[in-house]
Amino acid sequence: MSDQNIELSQVEKAAVLLMSLGESDAAQILKHMGPKEVQKIGQTMSELANIQRHQVEKVLDDFLVLVGDQTGLGLGADGYIRNMLREALGEEKAGSLIDRILLGGNTTGLDTLKWMESRAVADVIRYEHPQIQAIVISYLDPDQAADILANFDERVRLDIVLRVAALETVQPAALQELNDILERQFSGNQGAKSAVIGGVRTAADIMNFIDSSVETELMESIRDVDEDLANTIQDMMFVFDNLIDVDDRGIQVILREVESETLILALKGADPDMQDKVFNNMSSRAADMLKDDLEAKGPVRVSEVEVAQKEILAVARRLADNGEIALGGGGEQMV
Repeated sequence: MSDQNIELSQVEKAAVLLMSLGESDAAQILKHMGPKEVQKIGQTMSELANIQRHQVEKVLDDFLVLVGDQTGLGLGADGYIRNMLREALGEEKAGSLIDRILLGGNTTGLDTLKWMESRAVADVIRYEHPQIQAIVISYLDPDQAADILANFDERVRLDIVLRVAALETVQPAALQELNDILERQFSGNQGAKSAVIGGVRTAADIMNFIDSSVETELMESIRDVDEDLANTIQDMMFVFDNLIDVDDRGIQVILREVESETLILALKGADPDMQDKVFNNMSSRAADMLKDDLEAKGPVRVSEVEVAQKEILAVARRLADNGEIALGGGGEQMV
């Protein structure tokens, strides 16, 4: 980031802002964030280097905040992060930025898993009964669940997804027992509640985040076991091209949340109608610039396109969950 013309990403701007506020204020903000946000911003903080003053000032201007001469950036960043998280989380809970943070008194054993790396979660449940594995996978966010499944072999993945699709509710006693098992490992103490988790919709959401090559293989395996279930999951899966069914206002809201480079990569693999949908919801100047960027980009790996498209889909689902947009197609019911 030594080049003063480099534009900071949104998450980098968030990291710069937090590091400029000071440990106490930043810690208070972190307390109101979810696992993914803390992990992503924390990781970005640890990677920031050579931040130019004009970049800091631009970030702070965006938030209408004035700063003094001392920013704290680039000087003992590791110590700063540790101190900030320690104040926010406590000494014992701030030991790891990724897999051992925010294990507070209101965090159940299952909630604890949301703060852990996917590989670590896979190791925790690897030797549990398959039904326990399915409950855990159903409880977590679909993208994290997909990453966890990637750590199992094909046979185990198939078994777990089939069990997830068959789940509807979990009795309080069963959920309490599972929490007790996990809390003995993570020192939590929160009681359990009855939960409606799992089901075909959950299985479809998880499938949306699984790597495309694995997804195809897994879907074929599900079809071999239960063709009707495979068809239902397929109908409920929301893929990038389904965004064409989102209304114009919804597309505009999504575009405001997406980095330009991510959009370019995603559109490289989109069909012309989907590209036109995006172009038509931008200003003429912005659309022309995007078209030029697409032409100049040249060939890109299919895997890069898939990652970018999944990132945009994650934004769309978040906005839909918050009630800011309505998703059409892909099995989404409209009323």
